[in-house]
Amino acid sequence: MIDGDYELLTDDSMLHEPILLVMMTGWIDAAGAAAAAVEAVIEECETSPLIRFDDDTFVDYRARRPTMELRDGVNTNLRWHHIELTAGQSPSGRDILVLSGPEPDMNWRRFSKAIGDIAVELGVTQMIGFGAYPFAAPHTRAARLSCSSPSTEVLASVSFARSSVDVPAGMAAALEHTMHDRKIPALGIWAQVPHYVSAMSYPAASAALLDGLHEATGVKIVGAGLRNEITIQRQRIDQMIADNSEHQNMIHQLEALHDAAVEDDADAANAAAEMRIKSGDEIAAEIEEFFREQD
Repeated sequence: MIDGDYELLTDDSMLHEPILLVMMTGWIDAAGAAAAAVEAVIEECETSPLIRFDDDTFVDYRARRPTMELRDGVNTNLRWHHIELTAGQSPSGRDILVLSGPEPDMNWRRFSKAIGDIAVELGVTQMIGFGAYPFAAPHTRAARLSCSSPSTEVLASVSFARSSVDVPAGMAAALEHTMHDRKIPALGIWAQVPHYVSAMSYPAASAALLDGLHEATGVKIVGAGLRNEITIQRQRIDQMIADNSEHQNMIHQLEALHDAAVEDDADAANAAAEMRIKSGDEIAAEIEEFFREQD
């Protein structure tokens, strides 16, 4: 089956009340945490391509040029950026759909409608979006999750933090409304990544996203490789700051900010917020410089 906007690559997929997981590159994904979490889902669910969207309709090649594979002067291949919907099953047998690839550069409403129509046709029962953003948080605490949804009922079903802020939206945010309009529960799950490590991988945030997926949907993805890396990276970062009292003090300040938010202590939160305003960017800059010197 071929639609003007997409091509159905296989017609032998029998899906039962699948969950749709969305993570498109090109928007905020600090430390690549969301991409790594989705890769763990794709690997454990053994997904395979179901639908491929038309590149010419949704991708700006000037912004996302194909990669030319040049071998001894021979132009052997061009690797294009594809938006795909893949299908698989979780280890417990739950059907999973994964929407991945570059975030569309154009025709957002058209793309959202196409995804919404496909979701209804395939019987999608829930949409989850993954993302990660840099935040004034310490690496010595578990990565915290925040959430977004057009539905207060969906928000009430999870324990994640909630914010009030006006920010540019990504495609996942648009899809939340598309699903909500079609009576499909939609939830965006965001991991907070310590801003001083947001330029490197941060598996703790990826693991937190997988835990958030489990809480929101009941689907458990182990992500053993990611979880094995958490302790190793924690030790590496601890070692980097161990001999610097100034950086240790900065981490303690960030811990105070984090703990105040978790404990919902208004006085402590206000004090921590003032600390963040005064020193948040300085902390990031100094620790990033420290990391560069260590490298």
